[in-house]
Amino acid sequence: MDPGTRSAPADVGLILAAGSSSDAPRTISFELAIEIRGVGTEMRADEPLVEGEPVLVRRREGEAYLLALRAAPQSIEGVGVIDLSGQIGAPPGGTFEWAGATYRILRPSLADILRQLRRRAQIITPKDAQQLLYLAQVGPGARVAEAGAGSGALTVVLAHAVGTEGHVVSYDRRPDFLEVARRNVAHAGLSDRVRFVERDVAAEGFDETRLDGIVLDVPEPWGVLEAAHAALAIGGAVATYTPTYNQLERTVRALRTLGFEEVRSVELLERSLHVGEGGTRPEFEMLGHTAFLTGARRVN
Repeated sequence: MDPGTRSAPADVGLILAAGSSSDAPRTISFELAIEIRGVGTEMRADEPLVEGEPVLVRRREGEAYLLALRAAPQSIEGVGVIDLSGQIGAPPGGTFEWAGATYRILRPSLADILRQLRRRAQIITPKDAQQLLYLAQVGPGARVAEAGAGSGALTVVLAHAVGTEGHVVSYDRRPDFLEVARRNVAHAGLSDRVRFVERDVAAEGFDETRLDGIVLDVPEPWGVLEAAHAALAIGGAVATYTPTYNQLERTVRALRTLGFEEVRSVELLERSLHVGEGGTRPEFEMLGHTAFLTGARRVN
């Protein structure tokens, strides 16, 4: 997909949950449910805003609201009423006055969307999600699967990465997790790229073959690797997410036993920098261990 294009949501309802991070869009303690119909499946990032699509209304860093663009006033509890009618058909990046301040309207980034996900299970962090994409060889047009839908954060990242020509199949044995993941993917406007399946892949395997990549976020990935090997195309890759050393060791042992090659395991530690003239230094706090990430390739 052209880097200058992005997908537009189609036939979904947008529900925004409250955020808590200080650098995330400010808390919205109400729900927006709006049908989005007649919106194209692809648009350039600089194309006019379309009624029904999600937008970011931003005053400054740390003060922003995710809303559905609609031709009617909307009430934000504790803040006031905002009317975005005049922004329909306008290019993104424009400014307008509201509540005595100047706001800018933008199309939300993937990061904006992920901050607002409803969480039923612990989500995979962005630092790990991007590395999993690399290890599983996920890119535009790819056909990929994940086992362990959780809250759907990684599903959104996968669907975003495969683009309009790719497809994601998300498996989980728990219907409650699948429902949360399904709603979060719909809220991101990516439902047309994802198929959800209630299935225990450890016992039943995958119902897809010739996949380009598979990501496993399950407690015992070594029990799924034989099925993953059968579901992958020759040259396809599998990536696993394992929080403990014991899980990592058993996973890598199984990968080697099954004939996977190019086996590689990494751990990512993220530390921000405080940047100031003559005073740049690492921040005191960091995002440390979350999981060990392993990638391997089917070659026969």
